[in-house]
Amino acid sequence: MEKPPPEKSGSFSRNGNGNQMDDNPGPAGPESEAVHVRLDCQQPGEYEPNSNLEEPSSDPELSLPQVLKDVDRFLESLSTRNDASINPLDVPNSVQSLLEMIQKMITKYDSNAKFGQKQEEDSSFIESLNCISKLINVLGEFPSNSTTASCFNRASTILHLAMSLLDSEFRLILETCNQGSNADLKSPKPLKQSSFSSRQESTYCVIPEAKTSEDVEFPAYTPEAISKMNRIATAMISSGYESECCMVYNMVRRNAFSSELDKLGFEKISIDDVQRMQWQSLEGVVATWITVIKHSSSVLFSGERKLCSSIFSEHPSISQRLFCHIALAVAVRFVHFSDAIALTKRSAEKLFKILDMYEALRDLIPFFDDDTCSSECYEELKSEIWAAKGRLGEVAVSIFCDLENSIRRDNGRTPVPSGAVHPLTRYTMNYLKYACEYKDTLEQVFQKHQKMEGFANSNGTVLDIKDGANDDGTPKTSPFSVQLNSIMDLLDENLDMKSKLYRDPALKCIFLMNNGRYILQKIKGSDEIHDMMGDTWCRKRSSDLRQYHKAYTRETWTRLLQCLNHDGLLVNGKLSKTILKERFKMFSTMFDEIHRTQSTWVVSDDQLQSELRISVSAVVTPAYRSFVGRFQQYLASGRQPDKYIKYQPEDIENLIDELFDGNPTSMARRRT
Repeated sequence: MEKPPPEKSGSFSRNGNGNQMDDNPGPAGPESEAVHVRLDCQQPGEYEPNSNLEEPSSDPELSLPQVLKDVDRFLESLSTRNDASINPLDVPNSVQSLLEMIQKMITKYDSNAKFGQKQEEDSSFIESLNCISKLINVLGEFPSNSTTASCFNRASTILHLAMSLLDSEFRLILETCNQGSNADLKSPKPLKQSSFSSRQESTYCVIPEAKTSEDVEFPAYTPEAISKMNRIATAMISSGYESECCMVYNMVRRNAFSSELDKLGFEKISIDDVQRMQWQSLEGVVATWITVIKHSSSVLFSGERKLCSSIFSEHPSISQRLFCHIALAVAVRFVHFSDAIALTKRSAEKLFKILDMYEALRDLIPFFDDDTCSSECYEELKSEIWAAKGRLGEVAVSIFCDLENSIRRDNGRTPVPSGAVHPLTRYTMNYLKYACEYKDTLEQVFQKHQKMEGFANSNGTVLDIKDGANDDGTPKTSPFSVQLNSIMDLLDENLDMKSKLYRDPALKCIFLMNNGRYILQKIKGSDEIHDMMGDTWCRKRSSDLRQYHKAYTRETWTRLLQCLNHDGLLVNGKLSKTILKERFKMFSTMFDEIHRTQSTWVVSDDQLQSELRISVSAVVTPAYRSFVGRFQQYLASGRQPDKYIKYQPEDIENLIDELFDGNPTSMARRRT
């Protein structure tokens, strides 16, 4: 029956200074004294030394290299035996000497020395442990009742104590690293505006930003510390203590990573806590989450991977597995928060933060996508991030599509005073302008949504993402551009409905011009949205504005210009002063009414306001100047000519320049 390998405890437990070896161990003396521990690998009378095996000298001054050489010869002789059921050759005294030397080293490390202070001694210690590990593996193949059983058990105990020592040293070095250097944060600075409402108000969400990768080193271990941990890890793994070594590393580094996230301001928060928080409070937490993910991607994960690779350089597969487990634990923490945000009540103002979170997760994935990340653990890690990103994408699609419902629900029956730009127009266009800053991201989420929903165009073909417009100026189709055009069509329909609330046809035209011009300027002011709508759409919009302009001129000024018509002024072939006086009086009355009314109307776009005034003046002023110049002489000789000719051409021109100011007192001030 083969003897089982020595049982290793899940954690190292050592009594006192960790030197207990036998029922009656001798006291550990100073370095210069021998350690009096019974480590005989042979019992009296059990066997006689084999005369054919070279015996090591019993000289107490026998050096460690000599002992190791003798033990290696013994192991080599055992490896040549074909039948492990036969008792091996007698265990030489060199094995006992080696065990005593290792025990002395353990005692020295426990008392007044630290592993890593003297590299030569550390190397000897590691070499001795490797030799003992080989000895245990070889002796373990022989029956438990063989002459090697006692030596096997004692060597196993020695090795376990040595591993306990290395385990403690490994943990100590990992935990005593100076982690504070990267805890300092830079002064707060304005980040990307945090929500749609805050964008409109030009406010900023100010949060501390972590130092860049150029400013900080993570983790902050010295090269000497990393070298020590490398030697310890290599020794523990080669001695069969891989699980203990990995357990210590994983636990300490996971705690260190979690502590680092806390320092950066990202504390653990439950889904219930997120659901209870107001969005204004959550915005700051989201902003911190985004900053921490970016910092993790650029600094923390790369630093942790480098540390794993350095400590476990002889074991790349172990390095990859350890890093992946740590990264997965951190990623799950990120994912839990993003899922909590995805479960909050959806509203338009959350879209941009949701898209920021989507981009942060999307940009994190490539870090785990290289050739070194091919294990199942990495696949699980990437799957978690992909799934969380997908859930955020669906939330973004839902919020954006709900803009259509918002437009449909805006069916108020009260017209906007003075024909100004409707609040719905401002809200929708500003929302679309900021949304199109995320055009590429929205294209991705809508494309993904389309594949999930099986959406297709009228021809039954799935729409592909295509950047830019076609050669004829029409927009290239994509799921997001289709949604954008749908929103624009709905807005046009809604504004046309609202324009019918105005009783004055001229004011209806001003309302349509104001809103149409505002929309067109927003489109032209954003390369992203202009690129998606296309030049053809913009030309159509400009043509519509010209039609509104013509309609306004026709509705307002055609009747006024009829007062300046020469027809009907002659009676029996002679100019009728009565009719002429009536014409001048009618012109002044009508002009006063137009001025009184339309000076209260609003044209907020300076260029459109100027264009309207210039076009009105170009129609009215020359006609009035011509009429006054031709017929003023017929009234000049009469009584009170100013009673009929109230305005000179220059006055008309100046008054036209007061139109569309939204100022009801302009005429009153002029009269006073």
